[in-house]
Amino acid sequence: MSLRHAVLGLLAEAPASGYDLMKTFNASLANVWPATQSQVYGELAKLTTAGMVEVAAEGPRGRKEYAITDNGMSELRHWLIEVEPSGPPRFDGLLRVFFLGVLTPLEARAYLLSRAEAASRAHGALKHIDEVTPWDDDMISVYGRLALEYGLRQTAMQEEWARWAAEEVGREKARLASERARKTADEGDA
Repeated sequence: MSLRHAVLGLLAEAPASGYDLMKTFNASLANVWPATQSQVYGELAKLTTAGMVEVAAEGPRGRKEYAITDNGMSELRHWLIEVEPSGPPRFDGLLRVFFLGVLTPLEARAYLLSRAEAASRAHGALKHIDEVTPWDDDMISVYGRLALEYGLRQTAMQEEWARWAAEEVGREKARLASERARKTADEGDA
C-alpha cells in the first residue's frame, strides 16, 4: 500500500504527470521507496479508478496531469495519522550475521567489511544527493530532507557497526564458536 500513499503524497504537493512523478521519485523517494515507471503508472490508473486522483489536464501525445481528489487527500491523511507503520523490514544481510559462525573468521570478517564498504558507498551517494539538491521550502524538500538525514545517519551507523563486528569476529570467543559450528557440521557430514 505504500506506493499508493507515496503517489498520493507527491500529488498532494502539486498536480503532476506520470513522467513528472517518476522524476520526483528518482530524485527524492527512490532511496526510501523505489518504484518503476510501470508501477507508478499502474498505481495512477488504480488511484483514478478508486476516485483518489483525477486527470486535471491533458496535453500533447496523451500526456495526462493528475491531481489528488478530496478522497485521495482523506486516504493520505488517514494513512499518515491512523495506520501504524509496518514492522521492521526483513533484512537478509543481517540475518546472515547470525550464521557467520559456519564460515572461517577470515570469511566472516570479509563479509562484514564488504557490508561496511557497501554502507560507505550508500552514505556517499546520499551525501551527494544532499549536496546537489536545491532544498527549497516546498513540502517535498522540507520533509524529504528529514528522510535523507535518516538515511545519512543509518548508513553511517551501518558502516561503523560492520567495522566493529569485523573486529569482533576475530576475537577468541567468536573463533571458538566458529570452530564448534564447523566441527558440528563436519560430524553431520560423516
